[in-house]
Amino acid sequence: LTMASADVTVKRMEGEVEVNTRHQDEDEFKVVKRKRKASALEGMDQEEPSEPKRPNFPPMSAQPLRSEGKPEYRKITVPPHRFTPLKENWMKIFSPVVEHLKLQIRLNLKTRHVELKTSRFTVDHGAMQKGSDFIEAFLLGFDVDDALALVRLDDLFIDSFEIQDVKPLKGDHLSRAIGRIAGSGGRTKFTIENVTKTRIVLADSKIHILGSFQNIKVARNAICSLILGKYILFILLVDLVK
Repeated sequence: LTMASADVTVKRMEGEVEVNTRHQDEDEFKVVKRKRKASALEGMDQEEPSEPKRPNFPPMSAQPLRSEGKPEYRKITVPPHRFTPLKENWMKIFSPVVEHLKLQIRLNLKTRHVELKTSRFTVDHGAMQKGSDFIEAFLLGFDVDDALALVRLDDLFIDSFEIQDVKPLKGDHLSRAIGRIAGSGGRTKFTIENVTKTRIVLADSKIHILGSFQNIKVARNAICSLILGKYILFILLVDLVK
């Protein structure tokens, strides 16, 4: 009896030890978890959001483009009705493109294209865009002197739209709308150009305006009001007051 009771007591002691060790392990495991959570929260509190730094790049020139050996190339299609005026005014177009923009230009008679290409003397990175805008403005119907302003100034743009975009007109109604925009002997068109300091080309039902952004907006509002049948002087006075 004594040996059996001793064995029982030993087993009980061993069982209690195992249970205690399990409880201790669980308590220690829980404590570690809590410590990790607290440390993670402390790390989150210490980290402050930092603003990203803006990159500061130096101005880019056309020199890296030339060093790569890949010159920029662009072709501009010449409409059939502007091919003869282009040949007549070729020297006026050729000179500013070569002398001022330092670009290579040629007129391809077979494909009827004006071709532009950068050279090793090209310095301005936007010279190709200025040259193409200058030629496209001439092909739309602007004079060479007016289109040349696109090369010399940076804040000039061309806005193009059709009468059908404002109001769907056909037949005699379309002809009368074109007549209202042009005026007797072109007086209405010249008045809008002088007041808004823009240049306007009226090519059938298509209208092209050359000027600054604000001036183009005033001229376009005046032309749209004429298409709708309003009085020109009242339109210009209201726009100028605004």
